[in-house]
Order: sequence, then structure tokens, then C-alpha cells
Amino acid sequence: MQIALPAAAHSSASSPQPRSSVPAPSLPKAAPTPVAVQAAPAQYTVESGDTISGIAAKFGLATASVLTLNGLGWSSMIFPGQVLMLSGATASPDAAPTAPAPPAPATSTYTVLSGDTISGIASAHGVTVAAVFAANGLSSASIIYPGQNITIPAAGTPQSAPAPAPAPAPPVSSPAPSAPQTVTQMSAEMRANAAVIVSTARSIGVGDHGIVIALAAAAQESSLRNVQFGDRDSLGLFQQRPSMGWGTPDQILDPVRATKAFFGGSSNPNPGLTSGLLDVPGWKSMSVAAAAQAVQKSEHPDAYAKWEASARSWLAELG
Repeated sequence: MQIALPAAAHSSASSPQPRSSVPAPSLPKAAPTPVAVQAAPAQYTVESGDTISGIAAKFGLATASVLTLNGLGWSSMIFPGQVLMLSGATASPDAAPTAPAPPAPATSTYTVLSGDTISGIASAHGVTVAAVFAANGLSSASIIYPGQNITIPAAGTPQSAPAPAPAPAPPVSSPAPSAPQTVTQMSAEMRANAAVIVSTARSIGVGDHGIVIALAAAAQESSLRNVQFGDRDSLGLFQQRPSMGWGTPDQILDPVRATKAFFGGSSNPNPGLTSGLLDVPGWKSMSVAAAAQAVQKSEHPDAYAKWEASARSWLAELG
């Protein structure tokens, strides 16, 4: 069907013309229906069925930004009642389109072997040590281990030199949260595992500060659940790795043994293979986050701090 414009209709009445000479105007396309995006609150309490990507989309935020803000990884788990920080997360590219970034230089991946060093890997691939550091978020203080995947940047790609490793913070005599925190209510599963950590710690003579550190570490690593999966070969409450000497999978999934391994010291079930909290010089003077990081060596060293208020509350509740 063709639509004749008024001028075309008049012309056709006085001087008939071939049908093909009158083009049909194209109809305007309907505008896409905008997707309603709620304004992001400062904090969000996780509900049953929630996912990080779903929460991010609900508030028009980038999933990666929400993960980073809360010290989570792509394999991290969330659970009902957990409080996530949203204030400061960046908007999703879908919510606020930006100019396309230039294509990234080609990269490759190398799997670390026993005895490898960053300088040796860089030399073998014809790139600088600084470029490998920058491509992997590493510094001269970082540790690599067999089985770890290292990104190798394209040769000749300009890379900024890594920032020097931060100097250790001076010890404080009375560690306390650096910002107001909410307390996460424990599920039955969380309570049972927290009780194991508390009772095991008491049995080997660990005091309240050490127990708070262990509870915060387990909350960050596994949400206080004895999970049978994790990053790489990590398992259990503290996401300990068989490949790094923490025990066999069955041993790591034993909450009592895993807790003793976290504390280490004279009760360490892995003597000579792993070290725990009691083996860290000056741990009693460290903050909860610093002490937990000294054992766990996480890629998100500050993430443990957000669990301190909850850990103290759980300890008071369990006794």
C-alpha cells in the first residue's frame, strides 16, 4: 500500500503518472520502550534468589563495579541477609553508553610452572617485567605459584610501572572497624559452622581477637558455609587449597581440621607445609583485616574488614 502526500495526490489527479514515480514515505519507527532502572541505594540487603548481576542491572550498575566495591570475585557467593555496598559503584555501560574503547592489544596466557619467576616469564616472552606486572595487577612483592595463569601482554605494548608495595600499617593496640558496619544475621548453616570455629579455637587456647579474625575470614571466603567448590581448587570454610599443601579435599572439608589449619601454631595439622594465624608475628596487634590477610593472602585484602562487626556480634551470641 502506498500513501500519497497531499501534493502528490493533487498532481496525480491532473496529470496521471506511472505508479513507480511516486515514492512511498517511510513511516517513523517506534521509539524503544525505556527500561525502568531504580535509583541505587547506598546499601542493598540480599534477598532469596538474588544474583550480583541481577542486583547490578536492577539499579543500572556495572556488575564488575559492584563486585569490586564489595571485595567479591566472579566466583563469590552471596546469601539472603547479606548487605552489599552500592554507593560508589559505576553505572552500567547499558545504562550510560560511552564511547567505544580502542581495541586492546593481543595478549596470551601462560600457566606458571614450579620454579618460574616473573622476570623469567617476561624474558621468555620478550616483554618487560613492568608490562607483566601491569597486565596482571602484580607488584614486586607479589607471589606466583604453580598452576596460576599469567597474562602476557603483546610485545611492545606500553605499560606503566607497577606501584610500589604499600608499607605495612603501624600496629594498633585496639583494632576497630574503620567505618560503620551492619551485622549480618546467621542462617542455621552459618551458625553451625561458626560454632565449630569458636569451639575449636577455645580448645587450642585462642582468645576472642583470634576468633573474630577467623570468623571474618570464613565469612568472606565462603559465607560461613563448608562449600565443596571455589576459585581454582579452593574448598571449605576458609577456601584452602589442596595444591598449596592445606590437605586433601576430604581433610579440608573437615571444619575442625580446617579451623586448626587456619590458626596453625602447635596444633597445625600441616606442619612444615602451611602457616596460620598463630605463626604470624605480632598478629595480636594487627587489625582484623590485616591479620586475616596475613593468613589468606587474598587478592582483596581489605574485604575482611566489612565482616568485623558481624564477627564480633556472632562471637558474643555464641559465647
